[in-house]
Amino acid sequence: MIRLEKVTKTYMLSKKATVPAVCDADLEVNPGEFVIITGRSGSGKTTLLNLAAGLTKPTSGKVILDGAELWELSDKQQSTLRNQKIGFVFQFPSLMPALTSLENVVLPTIFGDNHDRQKATVRALKLLEDMGLSDKLDAYPRQLSAGQQQRVVIARSLINQPELLLADEPTSNLDEQTEREIMSLFKEIHQKSGITILLVTHTNELVPYGTRSVKMASGRIISAH
Repeated sequence: MIRLEKVTKTYMLSKKATVPAVCDADLEVNPGEFVIITGRSGSGKTTLLNLAAGLTKPTSGKVILDGAELWELSDKQQSTLRNQKIGFVFQFPSLMPALTSLENVVLPTIFGDNHDRQKATVRALKLLEDMGLSDKLDAYPRQLSAGQQQRVVIARSLINQPELLLADEPTSNLDEQTEREIMSLFKEIHQKSGITILLVTHTNELVPYGTRSVKMASGRIISAH
């Protein structure tokens, strides 16, 4: 599903100063895996996730997604690939404040080539029901708790039936109980759908939810189990 080959990402601070965020990373994620990437703040794990998603261009190395080398594709091809094959759950909910829960979940479908609003709405209703939010369809983000907002984001990430789900610190702003609920939800989604999941967290206690773990430090992958 994803393969990173000798991927490095270096940021320029000035003409003479650079900061290596990811160094010489090799990573392969097979279809159906639930891989959890851990590491301290600044270890490069979020940059690695962004590289895998094609959101950040590597300084060197290859990023191959579903057999395609991402940076050999046109901007339009990359956008289509991300929209149709990848679901995103970011650290902060990033919901549109002027849209209801239902409208937020349907939103990604309007960018597809075969947009069918009725089918999208039916699927969004089912996803929100699966998230336990049937009574929050018309609620706006400000009317939802942090955990409820994250459930809406997860539903939105699944609306286009992606093959890959990428999650960046999805529980970092949640209390322990809500964190367990959200991680159990990810595990349930993985078990029921077989979707490939790549999730970043600084919390080692979340590793058992996945099928495999990768640890990063100082921009490098130091272990993979």
